[in-house]
Amino acid sequence: MDGGHQQQQQQQQQQQQQQHCQEQQQYHHQQQQQQQQHQHQHQHQHQQQQQQQQQQKQQQQQQQQQHQQQQHQHQQQQQKQAAATAAAAAAAAAAAAAAAAARQQQQQQQQQHQQQQQQQQQQQQQQQQQQQQQQQQQQQQQQQQQQQQQQQQQQQHQQQQQQQQQQQQQQQQQQQQQQQQQQQQQQQQQQQQQHQQQQQHQQQQQQQQQQQQQQQQQQHQQQQQQQLTVR
Repeated sequence: MDGGHQQQQQQQQQQQQQQHCQEQQQYHHQQQQQQQQHQHQHQHQHQQQQQQQQQQKQQQQQQQQQHQQQQHQHQQQQQKQAAATAAAAAAAAAAAAAAAAARQQQQQQQQQHQQQQQQQQQQQQQQQQQQQQQQQQQQQQQQQQQQQQQQQQQQQHQQQQQQQQQQQQQQQQQQQQQQQQQQQQQQQQQQQQQHQQQQQHQQQQQQQQQQQQQQQQQQHQQQQQQQLTVR
């Protein structure tokens, strides 16, 4: 902005100087014309003066040209200085922008680092929660296994009790069978005894019959003898 303003000022100065030069030239030209009109009769005398004036004009023009060249050089120097200041300002702005960009990058990197740390912390928390859940699941599995073992032990105990009951039932059945066998044996013995008693009774009856027969025979013999004797 400063460089452009300086250039505008310089251009305005140049235009003003050129206008001043033109005005001076017009003024001198008018004077010359007036002198030529008034002193037309004295041309021969004034020719030398005119030549001197022309030389002076040429010298003035040369001086003005030199002055313009100096101003032009000064303007170029000012433009160069303005360009240098603009370049320095641009470089400073670029450096400031680069520094700001570097700061932003640092801030972004710090933010990213913080985000990464937060993510790592969250991941660690999630891992801890997963580990806790796994531990809880393992504990639950262990409890279930213990319950299953207890149930198995109870089932084994029940099976043992059932086996004992079955054994007791078998023993009772065996005892009942033995009792039945004993009863059968007793019945057989009783039957044998009854049979023996019957046989004894029959033998006794037979003996009694035999005795009776013998007695009868004896009686008959005695009677016969008596009869024989009586005869």
